[in-house]
Amino acid sequence: MKKVLLSAIAVMAFMSVSAQETRFGVKAGANLANFTGDVDDLDSKVGFHVGGFAEIKLTDKFAVQPEILFSTQGAKYKESGYEEKTNLSYLNIPVMAKYYVAEKFSLEAGPQIGFLLSAKSKFDGGGESGDVDIKDGLKSIDFGVNFGAGYDFTENLSVGLRYNLGLSNISDSEEGDGKIKNSVFSLSVGYKF
Repeated sequence: MKKVLLSAIAVMAFMSVSAQETRFGVKAGANLANFTGDVDDLDSKVGFHVGGFAEIKLTDKFAVQPEILFSTQGAKYKESGYEEKTNLSYLNIPVMAKYYVAEKFSLEAGPQIGFLLSAKSKFDGGGESGDVDIKDGLKSIDFGVNFGAGYDFTENLSVGLRYNLGLSNISDSEEGDGKIKNSVFSLSVGYKF
């Protein structure tokens, strides 16, 4: 993980040297997360994300935006008298290509790598309740692709809507061939310095 973070910092430093303008910022917001793949009857789970970014303007219309985000994800399962929540925490590193369609409105897309920090399953029902660590049953790295849009209210304040489509199977279970992928909608507010 240390090598990946150092590589991300090196890429940001190299890009900022050749860029017209680089602005740093912070962002935070809400996640609506779920799983896709070989899973049935799951409900979305509300979470959050918080972190920092660098917007590196290459031209007036095009920018690259690497980010480092702490993100809570997962899903819920409910059946009569039973409820289970899967709570996952990731350190996500997306690198977004931003195209300014209009002066303040941008479209974005790009890859993302996520590092699993924690994974717990909380259950309640059938006279039992508990909190179980499930990190050993999940892969420690997740790959995905993001699509989104953003709007700059002012020179400093912006809002963004993004969808993360998980590409890799996060299940590390040796029992069966079930595939589970992350699926996350995010709404965030950002502040550029």
